Amino acid sequence: MKNLNLTLNIILLLAVAALYFLHFNGKDKAESGMTEESTGAVAAKGDIVYINLDSLVNGYDMFNDLNTELQSKASAIENDVNKQTRALENDIKGYQEKMQKGLLTMSQAQSTEQELALRDQELRQLINQKQMEMADETNVMYNRVMDAINTYVGKYNKDKQFSLILTTNGTTNTVLNGDSSLNITDEILKGLNEEYIKNRNKN
Repeated sequence: MKNLNLTLNIILLLAVAALYFLHFNGKDKAESGMTEESTGAVAAKGDIVYINLDSLVNGYDMFNDLNTELQSKASAIENDVNKQTRALENDIKGYQEKMQKGLLTMSQAQSTEQELALRDQELRQLINQKQMEMADETNVMYNRVMDAINTYVGKYNKDKQFSLILTTNGTTNTVLNGDSSLNITDEILKGLNEEYIKNRNKN
């Protein structure tokens, strides 16, 4: 019976959530390649403005709350998988020691090998299932956050009436150079968090 090596699977279990978090981890303006020059003016009706998506999501309380819940669930899954893996490895080691000492009949050895192989298969299936669940939950979290942002920005712009609202982040720069007065990230973030906190307190 081959020794189990599930470390990679355990790491992959958390990869989606971790990559999502790192994707939105704060990046400075130098990394994004975007520079800003301020004229001291304030964006007005009809202007083209922009939002730094990384900063917006990182500062959004809804994302941070959902991400904390997701990370907590991922840690619980990792702990459970580690526990089951250690138990199986110990049982395999015990089986191998008994075989070396000749303490098992051929029938007992075959039965034990079948049982250990079944547990190994079930554990691998559990890991694959949890990987898919985490990927699905991460995707839903992303969709919930972006839907809330898009909905709020739509309501926000009914009043502001900007001609166009662009986005920029650390990997895709729609805005390469812009006046900081056209950066409405902080204003959007403030409104988003106020709305989220108000709705959260209602529940």
